[in-house]
Amino acid sequence: MRLIARFLVIAGAVWIVAAYVPGVEVEDGVTSYLVIALIFAAVNLLVKPVLKLLSFPLLLLTLGLFLVVINAAMLGLTALLTERLSIDGIGPAVIASLIISAVTWAGDNLLGLKKD
Repeated sequence: MRLIARFLVIAGAVWIVAAYVPGVEVEDGVTSYLVIALIFAAVNLLVKPVLKLLSFPLLLLTLGLFLVVINAAMLGLTALLTERLSIDGIGPAVIASLIISAVTWAGDNLLGLKKD
């Protein structure tokens, strides 16, 4: 149940980004948001830990701010893996990743999905 709720939170975050961030386009339909959420979760699960490990010196040097770049890269990789999502550059990717991070953090905390 937690996994389904998490996918729905990510799909909602992607919907908010598509509605309000210029330069981020999502193919219409609920299934598009669910597919993007699934791919984004898989990319975050498989690729993000490796990138965080490889960029550990930069993370220390920037006091964690480099995570914004890593999150934008994960969103860009998601866009490369599916034709349902398109991002028109690094600016929209950074803004979108910040919004997705904030919405998923809030959703996780409100729904009690946060790991202890």
